[in-house]
Amino acid sequence: MSTAPVAPEKQNTLQGMTIMASSMIMLPMMDAIAKYMASFEGMSPGQVTFYRFFFQLVCMLPLLATVSGRAAFSAKRPWLNLLRGALHGAASLLFFAAVKYMPLADVFAIYFVEPFMLTALSALFLGDKVGWRRWLAIAIGFGGAMIVIQPSFEIFGLKALLPVACAFLYAVYLFMNRAVGEADSPLTMQIMAGAGGTLFMTLALIAGAWSGVGDFEPSLPASSLGLVLLLILGSISGYVHMLVVRAFRLAPLSLLAPFQYFEIISATILGYAIFGDFPNLSKWIGIAIIVSSGLFIIWRERVQSRSAKSA
Repeated sequence: MSTAPVAPEKQNTLQGMTIMASSMIMLPMMDAIAKYMASFEGMSPGQVTFYRFFFQLVCMLPLLATVSGRAAFSAKRPWLNLLRGALHGAASLLFFAAVKYMPLADVFAIYFVEPFMLTALSALFLGDKVGWRRWLAIAIGFGGAMIVIQPSFEIFGLKALLPVACAFLYAVYLFMNRAVGEADSPLTMQIMAGAGGTLFMTLALIAGAWSGVGDFEPSLPASSLGLVLLLILGSISGYVHMLVVRAFRLAPLSLLAPFQYFEIISATILGYAIFGDFPNLSKWIGIAIIVSSGLFIIWRERVQSRSAKSA
């Protein structure tokens, strides 16, 4: 899953596009590792999610301390940032639980209703103007998601709705970025989010151990390879997300947003190469509808932004 954008600095669109495209191709590796750990290493999604944030925090600390020093550890809005991390942790937990049971491409396709949810939240709670064309695109996008969900629901039951719940929590997480605003630097926000996610997952694992819910129970990797993969998982989570932040500083959001759909391509390739999963025709139709609706919303936002600037 990709991270939230920040305001652009000095523009270098080609470099920003290159970084964004590369990042979107690499990010599904994180989710493929999570699926591998659940399928072959016997780890619960909750434990994998904990290590995702814990090792992200550990891997990022040297960079943060080197670049920003003590300033990276001093947040002006610590509780909001910790809450963002907890929401990100909950969303990641649901996503990793989903990839345990479902093909990667299916999970990513359903998850990409998140931009529709974010647009709706912005319209309902922030008063952002969303015309009938974008509301129609949102409805069509959800229809595409239903095409992907329907056969998965018959096989996996309510677990097929996990990506929808994940998308909603992640949309709220992104929505909160506007509440946090620019009070804290991206580096500080990153480390606080990692701390919040780690804390949330610690509590989730304690609850899982107490309740006996298998997907939340503490567990260890079955091999040394599993430990190495967890370290890679944390590194991808931290450093690739920092690359995404860098990309959004180099190029406009409206230009880079479509590159997020590269994740579906990468997830499909990884899912087929590692797990033998490949979407059928109906799911490809649903994916095409979701992507087309998302691209239309991005295009309309770009048009509205240009109109507002020229007014």
